[in-house]
This record gives sequence, structure tokens and C-alpha cells, in this order.
Amino acid sequence: MEIKVNYLDNLRLEAKFDDFTVISDQPIRYKGDGSAPGPFDYFLASSAMCAAYFVKVYCNARDIPTENIRLSQNNIVDPENRYNQIFKIQVELPADLSDKDRQGILRSIDRCTVKKVVQTGPEFQIETVENIDEDAQALLLGKAQGEGATWIEGKDLPLEQTIANMTSILADLGMKIEIASWRNIVPHVWSLHIRDAASPMCFTNGKGATKESALCSALGEFIERLSCNFFYNDQFFGEEIAGSQFVHYPDEEWFQPGPNDELPEGILDDHCRAIYDPDGELGGSHLIDTNSGQVARGIVSLPFVRQSDGETVYFPSNLIENLFLSNGMSAGNTLHEAQVQCLSEIFERTVKREIIEQELALPDVPHEVLRKYPDILEGVEALEEQGFPILVKDASLGGRFPVACVALMNPKTGGVFASFGAHPSFEVALERSLTELMQGRSFEGLNDFPAPTFSSLAVTEPNNFVEHFIDSSGLVSWRFFSAKADVDFVEWDFSGSGSSSTEEEAATLFGILEELGKEAYVAVHEDLGAPVCRILVPGYSEVYPVEDLVWDNTNMALDYREDILHLHDLSDDQLADLLERLEESQLDDHIDIITLIGIEFDENTVWGQLTILELKLLINLALGQHEEALERVDMFQQFNDNTVERGLFYQALHAVLEITLDDELALADYRHNLTRMFGEATMDAVVGSVKGTVRFHGLTPTSMALEGLEKHHRLIESYQKLHAHRAALAGMR
Repeated sequence: MEIKVNYLDNLRLEAKFDDFTVISDQPIRYKGDGSAPGPFDYFLASSAMCAAYFVKVYCNARDIPTENIRLSQNNIVDPENRYNQIFKIQVELPADLSDKDRQGILRSIDRCTVKKVVQTGPEFQIETVENIDEDAQALLLGKAQGEGATWIEGKDLPLEQTIANMTSILADLGMKIEIASWRNIVPHVWSLHIRDAASPMCFTNGKGATKESALCSALGEFIERLSCNFFYNDQFFGEEIAGSQFVHYPDEEWFQPGPNDELPEGILDDHCRAIYDPDGELGGSHLIDTNSGQVARGIVSLPFVRQSDGETVYFPSNLIENLFLSNGMSAGNTLHEAQVQCLSEIFERTVKREIIEQELALPDVPHEVLRKYPDILEGVEALEEQGFPILVKDASLGGRFPVACVALMNPKTGGVFASFGAHPSFEVALERSLTELMQGRSFEGLNDFPAPTFSSLAVTEPNNFVEHFIDSSGLVSWRFFSAKADVDFVEWDFSGSGSSSTEEEAATLFGILEELGKEAYVAVHEDLGAPVCRILVPGYSEVYPVEDLVWDNTNMALDYREDILHLHDLSDDQLADLLERLEESQLDDHIDIITLIGIEFDENTVWGQLTILELKLLINLALGQHEEALERVDMFQQFNDNTVERGLFYQALHAVLEITLDDELALADYRHNLTRMFGEATMDAVVGSVKGTVRFHGLTPTSMALEGLEKHHRLIESYQKLHAHRAALAGMR
């Protein structure tokens, strides 16, 4: 994690990281102002808080209340060497807590990350650089040495060279990639989380059987998502980029809808139109992109090559963004390697959906077959030793698809988790299923999965598949666990051979789609220096339902974005119009404004936690609609997951509105004690909101220029690096 430090007045310092700012000072005796803790005080507190966090995680997993648990830490300093200290952590536990849980809590404290880093002894590397912002990490695991190159199946270059190449690409873009976390709690199962230090919203996760293969996975995913603009899905690019010569790619094309909002000629082909507009309901306005919001400019569309005949077909970026998420995109050392990964993921997710929705029971992989892959077997046995029964399944549906499955059962919670992996090689597909199972997860994290169900309606509900796609946390049918399989086991192999194996594998996988009667459309991006491809298979590889283009399109943001960002400047008539549109939209009141308008607010601010419900409430107050405001305050208090401070504001507001609406009550009679209860600042804000002298309490003014929205600006700055790179390659300004 990158922490940037700024010098303030006297000895005060400001450390900024992610969306947080920490201020430190020195005691007056050391010439400071004593206005904040010192740096070493934060260090001491971090150890105690980390220990308390692990206790909380342990207790939450076992439904143990923490109200009567207390923890403290004292540092005992050696008088002869102040750097030699003992950190004494004491924990007070309820008398009725079992011995087993007492020992479990002590073991959980022993896992404190701060403690382990201190005990291991961090290495400090201190250096000067010409420009901190431009000093991208050159390499994350050291350069390839030319000897001892590590080859793994499915890769066309050694891991060391792949890491070096991908890291160089990111460094050339000026992106400083940091490793936020590593996990390796099961043998031969590694995962990590990497992110852009300047814009932590740009992050990926990697997995693999080794540390190096997991890093390759994360770096490849980072580059694929940059190349395909996936990090910036649904987000407003800002007015400058929105008005530039190109918005997404230099080869994009813009099309104007017809006079009655008809789909313009030139986008999609007959095959795609039959899938995406079967009833003639899809209009051109549905396909305006969220990123630019350029309604007058038309529909921005991106070129894809139709696999069957090599013809170019233009797909609206809005359609891709709304339906496919990250499905079918990959980076590789070669184009064929990238294609194999793309197609494998498409088959993995589509077959997984079929298995879950049809509640199929899969055949076990026989133990004699599993023994051929000792590393995978060791990982499975390690999980079982931790008390998690593991089922290793053939998900090829009778040898038709290159898909495997590893399912975990948790006897502690009754939850289950089915993880799928795909690759032309049976071994690699199994390995990916296992590493996906544990990607970024601790043993405690395995307590979060839902129990199986016999409800067919629940497992076939479209959002269940979306949950499975995002993090595999969706529901699984009990029928999946039947010992009577619906298909026979097949020890399949779709892999190629020799130096052109990935080329053969890609051809084989394209052939499966052809046999299914599916058309594939391929876009290739090589502008960053690594082959990246995105493959769309209409009617097959979508994540969201096609109906979302008409009924739940992300470009609904265009109906509200400008008004909400200019909220403080709107007249009463404009506010009333905004409120009416929100009401008529029938949008869920609990949708947050970040999602609604595609703007990344700091989640620690009122803007960052604002929902449609609270926005309506604040508009009611601004318009003097007290009865409607009171009704919405009731709803807010019932479902509030905002901050304690914000909750108290609305508790006070509820009382003041009730007093105001009751002709027999006078606010003056209650103001003194309400102030004693909620504080003067809160009461001033509440009374001002009711009287109309305070508008939109807690929301700082902004506009389409996004002033004050640092988090979103960091996202735009990340995209500007890509945009400038593409413009330079295309010879544009």
C-alpha cells in the first residue's frame, strides 16, 4: 500500500492512503502542538486494534457476542534499550465462555497481521527518486535471470519472462502496482490482490499453484481489464474526455438513432439483432454510453470481427458494458494463449450456469484419476484436514466441455461453495477450480457461504447467477450433491501438443462453439504491448439478462447525473421535477447514488453513503414537504446502515418534524433538551433543514466538473493514462 505524506504546520504530518487521511503530531514537550497522536502511538494502536479485529472475526463466525469482551495492550520498555519492548496483550473474557472458545480466541490473536510482520522483521529499503508519482514499480518479484525459467501448461513463455513483460507494460503507462495481500493457507494454492497505488479502485486478484503463477494471473487480469476499459465500466469519464476526438478507442464509430429512436444501420448484424431486440423494444436511446453521456453525439460502437467469415460488426459499448461484465476477456503472451483463456472462461461460466440452474448432479473424479495430480490432491487433503469435506467433480457434461469443479462443504455453518475452472487440459481445469475456491479467502471466509436449497425458484433466479459470477457466493441446489450423477464421468482432454499447442486449443474451443451453432465476435487489443482479446458470444456468454438493455440499463445515469451533481444549484421547480422523475422511475429506494449516476464518491462521506431514499428525503426538506419527509425519515431509520452520526441526525429530525407538524406542540419548548441530547451542531442542522435555511445537510456542493470528488478524479486520471497512450499511438492529440 502506498502512503503519501505531506508536511503541515509545525510538526504535524498528513498521511494519505486509499480514501483515508491520518494526521500525526508530537507532544508539546517535543515542540509539537499535541493536537494528534504521534507516529509511534499509531503503531502501538495498530497492534492492539489488529488483535481486537481477529477476536471479532472469530466471535462473529461463532455467534459469540463481544459486548463483554475487553482487550488491552501495554508496551513494556527495556530501560537500557528503548527499542527492546514487550507488547503485552490482555483479553478479558466472559466467565461462561467455553475453554475451547477461550483457546480459539487466544489463537486468533496470535494470527494478528501486525504482530506477525513485527516478529518476522520487515526490511526497510530507503532511496531517493526523481518523481514519486512517476516511479512505477519496475518489477514485483525480481527480474527474470535467463536461467531456471519456469514453464507451466497453457503459457507460451516462462513465468519469469511473463512477469517481466507485464510489469514493464504497466510501468511504461506510469502505473505503480502494489501487492495488497498474499494468501497461501493450503499447499499449492496461492492468491494475491494487486492494485494501482494511485487509484485503488483499479485492482485484480490472481490465483495459481505457485507464487509466480498467481502473480502472472493477477498481472494478466490487470492488463486485460485496462485494455478492455473494464475498470471504468459505468463510470463518467468527465467532460474533457467525453468531448475528445475519441472516448474509448481511436477506431470507435458513432451512429445516430433514427428519428423515432430506431436502431441505426451499421450497428450489430441480423444475428445479434434477433437476440438483443427480439420484440422491437430496443431503441437507440437505450444504447447511449454511460461513460461519455454524449446523447447528441449518438451511439459509440466498437469493432469486433465475426469469427465465421471475418466481417467487422460494430457493438455498442453500452450493450457490452450492460450484459457481459468481464466475461470473455483475457491477456496472454500470444494471441492464441489469450483466446484459449477467453474461451475457457466463457465455457466455465456458461456450463456452471447450466449445472446450477438445471440442478444437475455431477460425477466424482475417481480417486485413481485424482492421484495422477499429487499437488492438487495435497491441497484437497489439506482442506479436509481443516474439517471441510471436499468433492472433486467432472463438470464436462459427458466430455463435451473443458470444465471441472471443486465443491466445499462447511459442517460448522451448513454452507457450501461450488468452484469451477476451465482449460483444455484436465489437470489445469482442476487446478483452477481449487485455486478459485481459495482465492483471497481465509478459513474464516469459508463461513460466509449460504446453505444449499431444494427451491428451484431460488437457484434459477437471474441474480443468483450474477452472484456466482462475481464471487461464487450464490445458492446451490441440494440436488447437486446427489450420489446419483446425471452424466457419466469422462477423463477428457482438449489440449494441443507441440509448439503450436495454444493455437490448436483455440481452434478446438472455437469448434465447440461452432458445433453449438453459436457465433463468436472477437476484438483484439495490442496497443499496450501484450495481446489482449475480448470474445462475445451473443445468446451464450452474457452475464445479465438481455432484457436489462431496456428495463435496467446503466445509462439511466444520464437521466439524473447532471441534476444530482448540481443539486445545490437547482431551483424549487427543478428539484420538484427531479423528485417526480425519481418517483416515476420506480427505482429501488436503497440503490446508492454512486451506482445510480456512475460517480465514485468517497464512501466515508455523506455523498458516498447516500441512497435514493435519503436523496428524496433531503429534497422533501428543501421543498418544505414535511409530511413526506417524516414518512421517509421513518423508512430511513428502519433500514439505516449509514453512520451513527447520520443516524442521530435523522433521529433528531424525526422529533423536530413531529413537533412541527403538531399544532399543539412548540419547538421552543423542546429545543433545550433536544440540544442536550443531540448537541448544538446537530440541532442547528436539523432545525435549519426543517426551516429551509440549511439545504442538503452533509452534502458538499459539486458539479459536472466533479470538484471535491478526489476519488473519482483518481479514477479519471488512471483512464487518462490509457487515453493519452492510445491517442499517441493513433497520431491524435
